[in-house]
Amino acid sequence: MAIRVALIGTGNAGRIALRGLITNPAYELTGVWVSTAAKVGQDAGELAGLDVHTGIAATDDFEAIIAALPEAAVYCAMGDTRLPNALKDVCRLLAAGINVIGTAPGVLQYPWGVIPDKFIAPIEDAARQGNSTVYVNGVDPGFVTDLVPLAFASTCERIEQIRCLEIADYATYDGAEVMFDVMGFGNSLDEVPMLLQPGILSIAWGATIRELAAGLGVTLDAITDASEREPAPEAFDIAAGHIPQGGVAALKFEINGIVDGKPLIVVEHVTRLRSDLRPDWAQPAQPGGSYRLEITGEPSYAVDICPTSRHGDHNYAAIAVGVGRVVNAIPAVVAAPAGIVTTLDLPLVGAPAVIAGTGD
Repeated sequence: MAIRVALIGTGNAGRIALRGLITNPAYELTGVWVSTAAKVGQDAGELAGLDVHTGIAATDDFEAIIAALPEAAVYCAMGDTRLPNALKDVCRLLAAGINVIGTAPGVLQYPWGVIPDKFIAPIEDAARQGNSTVYVNGVDPGFVTDLVPLAFASTCERIEQIRCLEIADYATYDGAEVMFDVMGFGNSLDEVPMLLQPGILSIAWGATIRELAAGLGVTLDAITDASEREPAPEAFDIAAGHIPQGGVAALKFEINGIVDGKPLIVVEHVTRLRSDLRPDWAQPAQPGGSYRLEITGEPSYAVDICPTSRHGDHNYAAIAVGVGRVVNAIPAVVAAPAGIVTTLDLPLVGAPAVIAGTGD
């Protein structure tokens, strides 16, 4: 019997998730919540870019989503810039007995030690009240920073360091709020964007650092971070907007999980808006962008992950990876015990019901 699922949010991730929920016979779509007035009333098939009529009209009424009695909700609303509201949304769904599987809020990937207990307790209380479960994942943080490194680490006799890298050109990514407000692209180097405010990197990726540490069975001494930015040599335009001369056009940061005084777990991001910027920084394994896992130990590994998609470029493919991880996890999360679960708790999530695809 198909699992009844609602979708929350139809941005870059939500639209991809919506396509999966509509085309996969394992799921029955019950509702779509949108935050943009112009989308209200549109059919879910249209929002997903599919040539199908589902009869499910988008709504901005959150209570209507709950009233449709889904067993699960895929949460793809913005979590970075509205974390308190996102956590409240999750609580409302859980308390109503609706399992939440989402790409946000990212801190719930592994919240313990990352956010204060006073923010975790309401989530756990709501899950107990509704006998429901929440699982948050994605691509990075997510699939390439938890499941992939843990799989390779399971073959090692000794590990000195695990390094997970995202190396990408974000010029084609059109999420202006993330690009400008969160990451600070186009801004003066004198301005400190949200992402680089003290402690934010260690919160945003601290969840995956702590999850890996738990999976490896080690105790962290500390989590540290560092960043470097590069100005644009001249003005140019990207999908999200305009980059003035001297504005930030490349960003490198890393988050380190320290064990015995050394960085055992490292997450590194190299983000450019033009491929010619900072050639001395790590380069992708395919044009546009890729992910890389480097394990130093016995044996050592260097693994490049190069997602592609028939629907878009490397940035689209990366989002699709994270969304696929979440949508395919729905049955496992619905079957899981109530509470906050992580990749460490779930069984291995397999392929979707439609293995051969639908020709799209």
